[in-house]
Amino acid sequence: MTLAEKKAVAIDSIKQYQRVLVAFSGGIDSTLVLKLAIEALGTTNVVAVVANSELFTNSEFEKAVSLGKQLDVEVVTTQIDYLTNDEIRHNMPASWYWMKKMFYQRMNDLAGEYHADAILDGMIMDDNSDFRPGLKARDEEGAISTLQVADMYKQDVRDLAAQMGLSNWNKVASCSVSSRFPYNTVLTLEAIERVKQAEAYLRQQGFATVRVRVQEMTARIEVPSEQLAALLAEAADIDRYFRELGYQYVTLDLMGFKSGRMNDTLTKETKLALTK
Repeated sequence: MTLAEKKAVAIDSIKQYQRVLVAFSGGIDSTLVLKLAIEALGTTNVVAVVANSELFTNSEFEKAVSLGKQLDVEVVTTQIDYLTNDEIRHNMPASWYWMKKMFYQRMNDLAGEYHADAILDGMIMDDNSDFRPGLKARDEEGAISTLQVADMYKQDVRDLAAQMGLSNWNKVASCSVSSRFPYNTVLTLEAIERVKQAEAYLRQQGFATVRVRVQEMTARIEVPSEQLAALLAEAADIDRYFRELGYQYVTLDLMGFKSGRMNDTLTKETKLALTK
């Protein structure tokens, strides 16, 4: 299908509903879904739901709320306390399933309150080839991945978002801060906040795509390979700031940034068991 045809499929799939909730993170995927829903149903029949939690930054939450309002839809905010779930608090491999389970359950509760007959999310086709236990939770809770219905991949999303004039068409993807810790590690608010501050500092220094992976009190920084030299040029300042945060050792991952790095420790059997 051409990009225009994929767009038409997405819009037609949304038109079968009267009123929808869009799981809105402010990222490019969910922003495109929100824009398509508005085109299909109009602003009065679309509600953007923005969730805040201890595992995501307040700045991302605030940016999402602001962007939703700019798109002229009703924005509903909700708080989800993920660490109340033991699987999530202990960062078990199944935690990704439970985070999405809690999220979609909250969306279903809100769907009744806001009289919506469908919940739309921003999952794309690329997610089917990655470790995504959340897809199982999505299916169990009945959410619809509009971009998958239209067979859209990441490049399709960026191209269509640019065509439709979305300001964040090339936004860097974000992810739960739990992904910075090894599996089977107890997550504490103190450790989570330390990571948030460390990554915020690096973004302020110009490293937009960055992860600070934590193993005990060692911080391992990941930036794209082409930025390794630039980061090393600021090594002294970075080391000083990280030590002030409480890290004992600060290292650089020589292989550069890789999304989902901690999943490399999981066996194929474990991944399969969690996604069935």
